[in-house]
Amino acid sequence: MDLYLDSADFKEIEEAFQLGFIKGLTTTPTFMHRHGITDIDGAIVKLSGMVPELQVEALGETHDEIVSEAHRLLKLPLTQAPVFKVPISLEGLRACKTLTDEGHRVNVHLIYTLNQAYMAMAAGAAYVCPLAGRLQDQGHEAILLYEQCVELVEKYAYPTKIMFSSVRYPDHIRQAALAGVHVCTVPWGVMKRLCDNALTKVGTEQFFEHTRLMTIKVKDVIRESNPICRLSETVKDALVKMTASRIGAVTLVNDAGELAGVFTDGDVRRRLQENGEGILDKQMGDAGYTADPFTVNADALLYEAVNVFNAQQIDNVIVLEDNLPIGILDIQDLVKMGLLG
Repeated sequence: MDLYLDSADFKEIEEAFQLGFIKGLTTTPTFMHRHGITDIDGAIVKLSGMVPELQVEALGETHDEIVSEAHRLLKLPLTQAPVFKVPISLEGLRACKTLTDEGHRVNVHLIYTLNQAYMAMAAGAAYVCPLAGRLQDQGHEAILLYEQCVELVEKYAYPTKIMFSSVRYPDHIRQAALAGVHVCTVPWGVMKRLCDNALTKVGTEQFFEHTRLMTIKVKDVIRESNPICRLSETVKDALVKMTASRIGAVTLVNDAGELAGVFTDGDVRRRLQENGEGILDKQMGDAGYTADPFTVNADALLYEAVNVFNAQQIDNVIVLEDNLPIGILDIQDLVKMGLLG
């Protein structure tokens, strides 16, 4: 089943045809009016150079008017000869036969019955186009008509493609494919939703999550801020550095710059409750800190860090490189990446 776009919006036409496999474009005077197009001929010329196949209206009330309009359009500086869309009527069918005999292709549309479809096939229409949405709006079994049209084409070997149109929602495309139609012309808003599925989204997110866990190193995700306090600095100094870095902990180091411990915002609150504001002026070495913090190597993969967080139920891990602290991995960093709930 070939996929066509049903539109007159140049922006979405450009976007849609970037997919690379849409076979053609159908449009109508109604679409052009809706999008504020006043130069219809100019729009047709532009569209003819944008898409693999263009289907446009050759409108007229009589055979001669329809054929004359088609001939007029062919005199425009088109990149390609369009498929002419003609509403079903006896005059339209005569015009279809004339244009087909001249070597042009015609889409007979606004089809609502099998009799109309049969007459279009007999007139040599390249496309027969019932309108699913409009039929269903009137309480008719639209899919049955498409199945009957396909059966008629196959039974009598008509050189006609059945086009599913007036698409309202993604399930119409599923119905069209199962009915065996040859072409389905779809609005961009509906086409963009054809790949949507909640389970697919969940599975894709898991793939990305697991890929990150197995390919990204810890040092690639730690923040640039690396709050460090020497044991001789005060709790107030640590609090200032936590606030500036927006990390709820500071790494404590000795005079040689080696890891001595970690002091967290939770530690600050506990010390204030136990000792009052006086704790703020105490040196870190006397303030009470975690002397044996959990660490992870900077070159470790993310899954190793996640394992530490999950196993130890902690909020921060010190990141080491050559046994020296180069940063803190905060649990919120992994939550934002979708790696921890």
